[in-house]
Amino acid sequence: MNIGDKAPEILGINEKGEEIRLSDYKGKKIVLYFYPKDSTSGCTAQACNLRDNYTDLRKAGYEVIGVSVDNEKSHQKFIEKNNLPFTLIADTDKKLVEQFGVWGEKSMYGRKYMGTFRTTFIINEEGVIERIITPKEVKTKDHAAQIL
Repeated sequence: MNIGDKAPEILGINEKGEEIRLSDYKGKKIVLYFYPKDSTSGCTAQACNLRDNYTDLRKAGYEVIGVSVDNEKSHQKFIEKNNLPFTLIADTDKKLVEQFGVWGEKSMYGRKYMGTFRTTFIINEEGVIERIITPKEVKTKDHAAQIL
C-alpha cells in the first residue's frame, strides 16, 4: 500500500471477534498502526503513548486502530493490562500485514525470522492513505506527536 491508495474495506477481526470495516469510520481519519507483538517493551511504549494522547488524537479527528498478528485473547490481555481505549485487530492469518506490505524478513542477533515491520498508515476521511510513517521513522515513546 502506498500514499494515494484506497485502504481495503474489511480490515479484520478485533479483540472482541467483531469485523472492523473502513466504512465504520466514515468521516474520520484513521491511524492504522502495525506493531510486532503485544506486551513487548517497544509495542507497549507505543500503545501507551497513543493511549495517553488519545483525547488529543480524537479532537484532531483521528480514530486509532492497532494491528498485530497476535490472537484475540492476547489483544484482550494487552488492552486490559495497559487500559487501551482503542481496538486492536487480530491479524492471525496475516492477510492485512501482507496487504499493507509490512510483513517480511527481520533479523535480531543474527537470527532471521518473519515478522511485522512497525509502520503507521494515516488514512483520510475518504479511505485513502495520505501518509505513511515508516519503521525507521516511528518513535514509540512519542508516536502521537508524530501523527499530530
